[in-house]
This record gives sequence, structure tokens and C-alpha cells, in this order.
Amino acid sequence: MRAPHLPRTIGHASAGARNLPADALEELRRRAVAAVESGISQAQAARQLGVSRRAVGNWVRAYRSDGESAFRPRRRGRRTGEFLVLTEQQQSWLVTAIVSGPPDEQGLPYLLWTRKAVADLIHDAFGVALAGVTVDQYLSRWGFLPRSPGAPDCPQETFLVSWTRPGPPAGEGSCHALVAVNRRGLLHFHAADEPFTADVLTRFHGRLRMQLSRDVRLVVRDWPAGAAALPTGWLATS
Repeated sequence: MRAPHLPRTIGHASAGARNLPADALEELRRRAVAAVESGISQAQAARQLGVSRRAVGNWVRAYRSDGESAFRPRRRGRRTGEFLVLTEQQQSWLVTAIVSGPPDEQGLPYLLWTRKAVADLIHDAFGVALAGVTVDQYLSRWGFLPRSPGAPDCPQETFLVSWTRPGPPAGEGSCHALVAVNRRGLLHFHAADEPFTADVLTRFHGRLRMQLSRDVRLVVRDWPAGAAALPTGWLATS
């Protein structure tokens, strides 16, 4: 199954505002507010500066409320979702695309989803280049990542597998994901609308071996009650 059609209302966004150094971000906010205060629209200011209209609106409101202090980035206290590069609509599209099938069925050179595969999908769809750490923030926001990180004392060939319940930004638990993470944080996952069967679990293991070009040992970390039995060779944590 291929990814859903990209809506016309989703345009190309610019990555970078939320990843800029503090002084550069302060200057960007000043330029955006100055442009709006001079009389141009927030949408036009956003286009000129390569940021989202929502970001410009937030900056203008903060300036009118707090004055000069609003320009200086805060290290703590940012509201969830504030200054995100991707819009809610873009994020919902991405979750649907990821769940619709593995990356190789969508023209990407990967058998399972990885940070790089998701970054490539975002770039192809929206023209936005995101770093791996930013992709992680979105995957966590959508519920793909397991609550527990990889175990640093695991052998190199061991991946901890979790069955998670991601969903669109506005919802939760609408789909299923198999997420494998090793001790170095290397991430591979598969997502689907329906609960996984034993056959799907076996294919996931096979794709992981093919993607890594080596055998891997899978140890289950988080698993829902009443789910499919583990395939031969998978180990359950005690």
C-alpha cells in the first residue's frame, strides 16, 4: 500500500527555526515582529523568513504581551507543540503514511522505518530537512517510541522489542507499532492499523535481519496482554 495522497493544503515548510542558536533565533523573532508591526501580514512575514505562520503569530502575541523579553529564547517552559516545524495536518499525514506500509513500498530504500527513513519521507513530502534528534521528538510525540530506552548492557546483536500504540497528534492509540532498539539506540520499526499476528512478527524479524545484513536476537520488553504469541527464537523478559 502506498502512502496517502499529499493534500494540496500542505505546503513546503522550512526547518531550522527551532534548531537555531539562541542569538540567531532572537534575531529571527525580532525580524518577524518588526515586519508585522510595519504593516505586512503574518503570512507574508512567514513566507519571507521561511518559517510557519503559526510561529510568527506566536512571536507577535508574545511581544505584545511581554515586550522585549519575548525575543529571548527560554531554555525551559516551552508549551507542548509550540514552534514545531511541521503543522498538525502534516504530522497527521505522516503518521498515516508510516502506518500505510513499510518504506520500500513507498519508494524509499529501507525495509523498516528508521529515523533516516522518516526524515527522508518528511523531506520528500514537505521539503523539510530534519535532524535525527528532531525526528525522535516527533516519533515520541506521536507515541511510536517505547517508554523505556535501550539497555546499555545488552549484547551488540540484541534488540529490545516493544509493541506501542501511536496515533495522530490529536489522538492516541489508533494504530500499532513494533519498535526494535539496541543498546546504541539504533531504531527500526513497523506500523499497521491492525494488531500484529504471529506471521507479521516473523516477517518483521526477517526484514530486520535483511536491513542489518546480519542475524539479530530479539528480546521483548513491552508487550500488550493477550497479544499474539511470540515467534520461535523471540525471548520474553522475566
